[in-house]
Amino acid sequence: MIVASSDQLKYPIGKYQPSTTITKDMIGRWIDEIERLPAKLRSLVSNLSQDQLDTPYRPDGWTIRQVIHHIPDSHVNGYIRFKWALTEDTPIIKPYEEQLWAELFDSTSAPIAISLSILEALHAKWVYLLKGLPIEDLERTFIHPATNTEAPLKAIIELYAWHGQHHYMHIKNLLVSKNW
Repeated sequence: MIVASSDQLKYPIGKYQPSTTITKDMIGRWIDEIERLPAKLRSLVSNLSQDQLDTPYRPDGWTIRQVIHHIPDSHVNGYIRFKWALTEDTPIIKPYEEQLWAELFDSTSAPIAISLSILEALHAKWVYLLKGLPIEDLERTFIHPATNTEAPLKAIIELYAWHGQHHYMHIKNLLVSKNW
């Protein structure tokens, strides 16, 4: 049996590395990934039991349930940040304490169908927005106060495409390792 390292369990597709050059084709692929994530995730977890949902994907990691609730929590924040950047000049965004959000009652116990539905609706609306934007709007930026650097919206599309796949693989790898 091959045992994954701690880094492989934490970053199953590797740590996020922003692209140095971003093309229109790359943006289109990332938007497609964002669009497909909700259905892929629903399909992946649809037959899991409550005990399986409450299994951590790695030692000291979140449970599958927490990961599923975390994705729309994170992506709602991303969507709002995106809208701020489209409607304000280089806004400073509000970070959130994702670890604390993941420990709240809803993240540890709510039915996953709630967050899967939120993710489906959110991604449908976000993708609709993304597909309708002029390419020059993706040069707009916001500032994250933790790094005090400007992030262009085209890079944020890449980040959230990566983020969805990152957590999808957390769950998929656990299912494979447990033969579920």
